[in-house]
Amino acid sequence: MLNKRLIFFFISLCFCFSALAQEDETDPNQSPPPKVKNRPTKQKKDQLADALSMSVDTTKTRRRPQNPLAPARAAFYSAILPGLGQAYNKRYWKIPIVYAALGTGVYFYIDNNNEYNRFRDAYKRRLAGFTDDEFFGRVTEDGLINAQKTFRRGKELALLVSVGLYALNIIDANVDAHLLQFNVDDKLSFKPHYKIDELDHTGSMGLTFNFQF
Repeated sequence: MLNKRLIFFFISLCFCFSALAQEDETDPNQSPPPKVKNRPTKQKKDQLADALSMSVDTTKTRRRPQNPLAPARAAFYSAILPGLGQAYNKRYWKIPIVYAALGTGVYFYIDNNNEYNRFRDAYKRRLAGFTDDEFFGRVTEDGLINAQKTFRRGKELALLVSVGLYALNIIDANVDAHLLQFNVDDKLSFKPHYKIDELDHTGSMGLTFNFQF
């Protein structure tokens, strides 16, 4: 009888220890084990480095300080002397282009005007009864009239082109002065890039646009 009681007591004691052990394992106040974050692989690091190397720092772009009178001043200088507004904007490479364009227009105007005067003088001498002009025997009076019309249109067209180039010189100086003060956000970057795939050895081209908040 005593042995049965000892066995029953031993079994009850084991059962109690087992229940306590289970409660300790499922304690809700116990903090969960920390999660291990996945570390970036080498390939991701390389891609991140490539993306950072493709960005362009716009702070390196040289810009003039804001001057609201600069565009008007550049246009005024170009109106006084063609190319002077471009020099004010420090676009010195545009000055030869301005003078070459204006010089071409002036050249054609002078050439057409000289030819027009030649045929007009010859036609006047024909009307006066003289036959000693340089075109006598080669060009008729109708031919002299048609030549005058042709060269007159030519010199008028050359004059219009020259005036248009002069106005374009003023507009270019004004617009260029505006663009030099154009505010570009330092958080923007844009650049083309070329990358070679190491797996199949093929190249790919694209554009990278970065915007920082």
